[in-house]
Order: sequence, then C-alpha cells, then structure tokens
Amino acid sequence: MTASPFRHIATMNEGPLHAALKAWYALPGDREEVPVEGRQIDLVRGQTLIEIQTKSLGALRQKLEGLLDSHPIRVVHPVTAQKWVVRVDENGVQLGRRKSPTKGRLEDAFAELVGLPHFFAHPNFSLELVFITEDEVRRHEAGRVWRRKGWVIVERRLVDVVASRIMHTARDWAALLPTTLPASFTTADVATGLGITRDLAQKMAYCLRESGAVVDDGKAGRARRYRVATS
Repeated sequence: MTASPFRHIATMNEGPLHAALKAWYALPGDREEVPVEGRQIDLVRGQTLIEIQTKSLGALRQKLEGLLDSHPIRVVHPVTAQKWVVRVDENGVQLGRRKSPTKGRLEDAFAELVGLPHFFAHPNFSLELVFITEDEVRRHEAGRVWRRKGWVIVERRLVDVVASRIMHTARDWAALLPTTLPASFTTADVATGLGITRDLAQKMAYCLRESGAVVDDGKAGRARRYRVATS
C-alpha cells in the first residue's frame, strides 16, 4: 500500500494551519524561528516574542514561565468561525468537500484558555484570537474514530482570516461579558446572556477572574457570584 502523504503530520510540530497562520501574521522585518534563552520562538517582532498556537495552549506554560518576566509575549490562537470538511483518499486525492453546519464563536476559545489563565494578568502577556475559515482534511481508516465512522482528521488548512481580537488588559477581558449582566452575577447569568453552556461559562469566569477582569462577590446558595473589577 502506498504510504500516506499525510503520515508525517503527526510527527511534525508545525502543521499546515500553524505554518499558514505564521506566514499570515508575519510582517516585514520579523524574524522567524528564533532561539531565545534556549527556547524556539515562532516570530520575533522588535522586542516582542510571538507564539502561534493552534491547540493545546497549556503546552506553552513552560515557555511562558521562562520568558514572560523578561519579554513581552503575544500568543496567537485561531478560533474556527467556519469549517469545511474535506475527505481525501490514502493518496491525498480529494473525494469531496462540504461546509460544516457548526459555526465557532469567540467563547469557544475558553475551552483551551483554561490552560493558561494565571498568565493573563501579567503585563507582558497578550492574546490575539484570530477568527478563521479552515479546511479540516479527513482520511478513512477502518476501525478508527467510531463517531466519524473511521474518518480521521489528518490536517487543518487555513482558507481565510476573517477577523481578530486582542486581549491585553483586564478591561479587554471584561469586554467579553454580556452587557445585560447584573452588577453581581453568576456563571448561569453569563451562560444565559451569551447563549453558551454553563460549563463554558464557568471556564470563562475562571479565566476572567485570573485576568483581574472580575472578582469574587460572595455566593448565592451554592453558586459563586462575581462582579466586574472596578480598578
């Protein structure tokens, strides 16, 4: 059987989506893949270190702990606003392409952001969420991924960047909350105001508390209450 052209993807640190986002984000004068204090950095722009992280944000923890006190660091993370599912055969020949009915939203990022929250209040840390359209390439492998009937995700490809949003200060993080919240609110209020699950609202509240955007405001029964920080 012919070796799959995608087999190397699993062993590479930089997949097609990461490489495409780095190329899109880079400006003239930026330096790529620069060693800084023994750690490889995707882009260096002046004094700022830029890390493109498409998944597993918690994997950046050690790098941030080692560099954040001495360098401003921008973490760039994609949020899939629209996805196309592309099916290919074992040789990479496209069999079909369809639009996924699922549309991503900014709040989805908090499922990953819970891996980094204690860095959010650091003055050298900033986060840029990049909203993208992507191709999710799948190949059939019998007996694997029963939920997708054997269709395995082999890579993600950037189609377009549609918008971006930067979080740097506590005010930036607080601006993500719905404007309809009462002065003292619970994660149930956040979930209702944004139309998201309670679990995701809890992750969001945790991140915003760590960023300094919100503070604890007692309890309502067993539910923790929050308020937007005044300073």
